[in-house]
Amino acid sequence: MPVGFIGGSGIYDSLPLEDTRERDVTTPYGDPAAPVTVGTMPDGTEVAFLPRHGRDHQLSPTTAPYRANVHALKQVGVERVLASNAVGSLREDLPPRTLVVPDQIFDRTRKREYTFFDEGCVVHMPFAEPYCPHVKSHLADAARTAAEADVEEDGTYVCIEGPQYSTRAESEHFRASGFDVVGMTAIPEAKLAREAELCYATVAGVTDYDVWKADSEVTLQEVLENAAANEDANKATVRHAIEQMPDERACDCAHAVEGAVNTPTEAIPAEVRERVDLLVGDYL
Repeated sequence: MPVGFIGGSGIYDSLPLEDTRERDVTTPYGDPAAPVTVGTMPDGTEVAFLPRHGRDHQLSPTTAPYRANVHALKQVGVERVLASNAVGSLREDLPPRTLVVPDQIFDRTRKREYTFFDEGCVVHMPFAEPYCPHVKSHLADAARTAAEADVEEDGTYVCIEGPQYSTRAESEHFRASGFDVVGMTAIPEAKLAREAELCYATVAGVTDYDVWKADSEVTLQEVLENAAANEDANKATVRHAIEQMPDERACDCAHAVEGAVNTPTEAIPAEVRERVDLLVGDYL
């Protein structure tokens, strides 16, 4: 099964993929941000890549087609997904150019499509541990081994709507709440990966101190400069994680939906059953 990767094109371009081909995938939730690029690593591992915001970063954190992106990866046979994010730091000891592999998310978004199961079939998905613990630990180990950067394993990623950055009051509130980093793309990607029974974890590159520091004012220039500086560490992390990915899944993600479908099968309209068949067909 291919390992999925969602992130920027810079990391994909760095992978030594052979026999690459593009797959135009149509989903019941619209088209993904771009065709899925599938290729093979030198050791034979298949990789399926999607740029979250489109090839030219033309989609905002709110309008990115998260449902179509995740569904497209599921369609091409992906079982495990690695992702990358750019984040702001809410802690003095997590400076820009640090890598963070979070284990928790706090959702402050409000305008996104959060579920594949929005009508006709209701699924109440457990989400206490939003990242696959095994892939999360594997990704953190890969970062410590391969990246020339400080690495922080665990921590809470607070996801805001964007595309604007935080106000100072919001930034100070997030710090007082004990959150570690702030970004715009963890939700609903992690929720949808769980609904699709995919293992999912992310490596987040710190680009700034948000706006809580007295001498800190987030600018696009600062974010882009530090994101570029983080790119080599992200590339090395993702490549090592893919090359060393265990053959078998050692978690419960593959059965996450079991027991979570709340709508009786006979009450689910035929067109809805067709739409969600790839996701829950085995449980209906």
